Amino acid sequence: MTETTVNSWNVLETAHEALRSAVRGVRAGDWDRPTPCAEWTVLQVLQHAAGDQLAYASAITGEPGPSENPFAPSGRLDGDPVDLVENAVLVTAKAWATVPVDASEVPTPLPQGALAPWLATGACALDAAVHAWDIAVATGQDSPLTVELARSLRPVADELVEPLRGFAYAPALAPEAGDAEVAALLRYLGRLPR
Repeated sequence: MTETTVNSWNVLETAHEALRSAVRGVRAGDWDRPTPCAEWTVLQVLQHAAGDQLAYASAITGEPGPSENPFAPSGRLDGDPVDLVENAVLVTAKAWATVPVDASEVPTPLPQGALAPWLATGACALDAAVHAWDIAVATGQDSPLTVELARSLRPVADELVEPLRGFAYAPALAPEAGDAEVAALLRYLGRLPR
């Protein structure tokens, strides 16, 4: 296993924990709050993020993916939201564990299809981390997007985001003087860091 592959798996674990942490921090009355994802509530962002994780797992294993379209989240949930994210992250981590250490490509649900392992795990991590930030910001929590995580995810964003603008990502916002890694990544993904 290359150092890049090991690092990308570590980044994915960190992003998954960021998503878990953000979801665990949501208070009962906050699930209907608006988020940085236009037109989606906190619960819808959670459904989207969990669905995306399951889509990555399905692409790898061929097993069934999310039960609803991640890009049309219902905003209705039977059960505990924390359980939803825990299950999605667990299923996804198990799927990534099946990827051979010498794989040249890994299937993804992205329009780009199969990607190099570092980029595929990074794409999965980027999705989890950014939606963890969306949920945390919408519910008044501290940002789970650390400098180290943003620094690790920026090369992934640079490789993948442009073809997905307008579908999965908003237009990039102009950088501002003094932007550090987290703010720069968020602006590149079309989000206001504040």
